[in-house]
Amino acid sequence: MTLPGWTREPLVHFLAAGAAIVLLLAWQGEEVDPASRSITVTQEDRARLALQWERTMSRPPTDAELDALTERFIREEVLYREALRLGLDRDDAVLRKRLANKMDYLAGSMAETAAVSDATLQQWLDNHPERFAEDTRYSFDQRYFAGREDAESALASGDREGEAISLPAAVENERRKQVEDRFGIAFRRGLDGLEPGSDWQGPVASGFGWHLVRVRARAPGTVPPLGDIRDRVETDWRAATKDRREDEAYRVLRDAYEVTVER
Repeated sequence: MTLPGWTREPLVHFLAAGAAIVLLLAWQGEEVDPASRSITVTQEDRARLALQWERTMSRPPTDAELDALTERFIREEVLYREALRLGLDRDDAVLRKRLANKMDYLAGSMAETAAVSDATLQQWLDNHPERFAEDTRYSFDQRYFAGREDAESALASGDREGEAISLPAAVENERRKQVEDRFGIAFRRGLDGLEPGSDWQGPVASGFGWHLVRVRARAPGTVPPLGDIRDRVETDWRAATKDRREDEAYRVLRDAYEVTVER
């Protein structure tokens, strides 16, 4: 039997391994079936509770403290299952977001520990000089929105009005440090990920909210050698690789769904 092409994707194998871990944890006693009325607190569970206490308090728990931790664990498990039984998880936007974030973390976490060679980092530095040249200059237009959904909606609709904020709508030939001082480091990093041109892109996050941005020009300055900024390059590479793997994992999963959007 010939397997479908998507089954050979490395990300599919990674996500399958993650699912296997979840199933293993459930089999070991971390019951996830809300219909079950049986709760078993294993020795491994109590050891984990004791370890968490020791990491926080810098000492092992006493027997009485460990018993109290165990009772708290049982209480949370009972209330968690009853909440699932009542369907309270279905319309909980906060819980929905947290579970989605955990799936993203599962897909991207390997990038945080993967070994990376100097050759890979040098290639990354060569491909993204603007991220590491201190005297890079930027010219761009920006429109501010308090919420990400508002910014996404404006990008899709072509609305470029934005909301009032004490930031310049247009920036001309400013140095990297000036951009960071005005908009923040997170915004400047997002700016570096956009392609110069006539199109509006984003949303790009800042400490103020979200921005649609049109990068009119970006001129990289002098790039230090890799040996002088290796840690910065590695951190940047890991962050970008994590984001890419999250997106790739989502696309693999998304392709397995048939989605209908009623309008």
